[in-house]
Amino acid sequence: MKKKSIFLIAATATLYFNNAYAQETPQDSAKVSSIDQIVITGNSNPKKKIESSTAISTFSSKEIQKQNPISAAALLQRVPGFAVETSGGEVGNNLFARGIPSAGAYEFVQVQEDGLPVFEDGALQFANADNFFRVDNSVSRLEALRGGSGSIYANNSPGGLINFITKEGGNEFKGTAKLETSTYGLMRTDLNLGGALVKDKLFFNVGGFYRTDDGIRKTGFKANNGGQVRMNLKYVFDKGYAKVYYKKLDDRNTFFLPIPLTQDGDKLKGFNGFDPNYGTYSYRAISQLNIPQAGGGFFNRNLEDGIHPRVDVLGAEFKYDLGHNITVLNKTRYTNIDMNYTGIFPAGGPKSAAQFAQDKGITGNNYQYSLVSTGGVVNPANVQELGFWAIDKKMNNFVNDLQFNYKFDKGNITAGFYKSNWKSQQYWNWSNILTTATDRPELLNLVDTSLTPNDNGYSKTYNGVTNMSFLVRNSQIQGSLNDIYLNFDYNITDAWSFNAGMRYSRDYYKGYGVNTTTANLNNSGLTTDGVHSFATTTADDNMAVLGNKYTYWNYDVNRVSYTVATNYKINKENAVYARFSNGFRSPNEEAYYNNMTDLSQIKPVETNQLEVGYKYYSRTFDIAVIPFYSALKNLSFTDVYSNGTSENKFANTTNLGVEIEGYTRLFNNILEIAFNGTIQNPKYKDFTGRNADGTTFNYDGNVVRRIPKFYFNISPAVNITKEWRTYISMNYYGKRFQNEGNTEDNILPAFTEFGAGMSYQLGKIRFAVDGTNIFNTIGITEGDPRSQTVSGNIRMARPIMGAAARASITLDF
Repeated sequence: MKKKSIFLIAATATLYFNNAYAQETPQDSAKVSSIDQIVITGNSNPKKKIESSTAISTFSSKEIQKQNPISAAALLQRVPGFAVETSGGEVGNNLFARGIPSAGAYEFVQVQEDGLPVFEDGALQFANADNFFRVDNSVSRLEALRGGSGSIYANNSPGGLINFITKEGGNEFKGTAKLETSTYGLMRTDLNLGGALVKDKLFFNVGGFYRTDDGIRKTGFKANNGGQVRMNLKYVFDKGYAKVYYKKLDDRNTFFLPIPLTQDGDKLKGFNGFDPNYGTYSYRAISQLNIPQAGGGFFNRNLEDGIHPRVDVLGAEFKYDLGHNITVLNKTRYTNIDMNYTGIFPAGGPKSAAQFAQDKGITGNNYQYSLVSTGGVVNPANVQELGFWAIDKKMNNFVNDLQFNYKFDKGNITAGFYKSNWKSQQYWNWSNILTTATDRPELLNLVDTSLTPNDNGYSKTYNGVTNMSFLVRNSQIQGSLNDIYLNFDYNITDAWSFNAGMRYSRDYYKGYGVNTTTANLNNSGLTTDGVHSFATTTADDNMAVLGNKYTYWNYDVNRVSYTVATNYKINKENAVYARFSNGFRSPNEEAYYNNMTDLSQIKPVETNQLEVGYKYYSRTFDIAVIPFYSALKNLSFTDVYSNGTSENKFANTTNLGVEIEGYTRLFNNILEIAFNGTIQNPKYKDFTGRNADGTTFNYDGNVVRRIPKFYFNISPAVNITKEWRTYISMNYYGKRFQNEGNTEDNILPAFTEFGAGMSYQLGKIRFAVDGTNIFNTIGITEGDPRSQTVSGNIRMARPIMGAAARASITLDF
């Protein structure tokens, strides 16, 4: 792999030294000057960034093209205040806004397409918002708002709004076609077309992609396979417009979970037999599961299906000028999702063959391991128990946002009603399997040689399965949201503006959980191998079976969120602002499930945030410096452990920090530098209580888990000639603690990841090469929140992907 890194570096260096510098403005420039940018997210009307009293980052389609992010999460790494974990693959990643901790996903921000949520709740169990969204050439721009007015314009979004705005057609027919390949078997094609069916009246845009690849981590199968299509039709009339659109996503992605590493001082290194940059437990040789069920029939699953959402979205948007300075805007959308989710979740860390056998009740050396595939006896140094987790979710969401806007000489007033009905039905079936502790694992059987094959408990496995369907869950959650919001903008002077907003939420949640009992297959008449009954194996001893008792729950939210802000424009290029906001996040799905017999234990998470900011925007230099403070109450921690239980703890947090974002062009546009960074100090407050085993804990004043105090990204680019461009990127992610106790054996070390690339513009054709993690850094974004104990110097953690390169050809026409 070192050869790949050296090649990527050499390619970049060649571009630096083998071309002459140009004195012209490069046509491949990465950034549009912020002084001219208009933003709509978190505002009642479009505003220039310098006039908006919000912390907002923007990326045009060209900027996204230059960054060529491998996932939506990778793009969001460029936003200050967002600590993003990208190690899960293309989807299933985690984002922490302004130091707000969570079990993962996008719990305190809302991911939107064209101002409406991708799905109303972006942090449902195993349903991270990025599972249902892909970045392709049909995206016109991204607007990412932190804190501020997020709670006024959306639900459950005190951390911010992430709004992907799609392209629309114009009078001129335009298109983009892209072909891309890579060092990991990628074949991807993107296409976007837009134009007018009737000039000045009727416009269309259609775009999408299809992609297949083997994955940077070596799975032995197609890790990612699928695509999406998006289309819209817009009719413009004298007093407004009407638009309809449709999206179809059918994509399959492998989800990557923690792997074993070894602690070496303050660093984590590769575990023997496991490549930390390219290895994974999600491998073809263990990809099939087919087991009988205590209630009859068989349950089968294919790991190669991975995270497989099938998403259909139908929406419409209507705007009309009613006269007398009043306009009405209505947005509506229906989303239907059918998702199969299959992943390998380690159940703790590797153990020696002897230790694992002892844990299974085998004494001394009376154990024997064999390969399921061949039956051959083997003597592995270490073995690994893995969770084979299968989740099916059927989800739908109907949302309508109706707003009226009244403009007057000094400002405007916006009033709206937001209605959203959503439902998620899920079924879990989890088993544990036994494999070699290697990055190309093989299924193992384990038997007690002190017994005979006819004895009860002789085998500890069934075709490599140690615990058959040990956890089965059937549950449902529904939300009915009824929100009224009001926003007021007032220009005190030409330079000084005032903003205030409020949102009244009358939201209803309900759901149920089905009880389970345990059973085995001893008297089922089935055999393990055609001869022996299931009494000879322990693999079925604790199978879960759904019962006929339902526990129903209801929970109401009756809350007001509000914000006040002011912005002072010192001159055309300088502005300062201040904002206070109070918002909330409703309890998450796992909190409801864990406490459905006593919902008094859970409360909405209350957030208070204060931010002040300085912005300077010019043609060649932008900078925004935004100090912020936040305090949260009733924050729930709901990680699901590998045994199926949940953490179910509650805490308060505080955070004081500063976000910095900037961009500059130097030396007659030869050198461009984009940078962003966050310095913060997120801490627990009043976090004491009792663990599930009865022991007490006191984490008051400890640093919030998984979130760094300091992280930044800097990306310089050199326009060597008008056509040639090269860049490098440096992403630094500071030290973190995996657990609330901040113990030394749970430190996630700081790391720095480098990327590099080059592009050449030949008329309307762009050739590009992009390299990621070019030095093969072992960068840990998370430990293993599902495993409570790991012995010795072994650490379970999820590193970023190893070095990889992609090459693309893009035609604009």
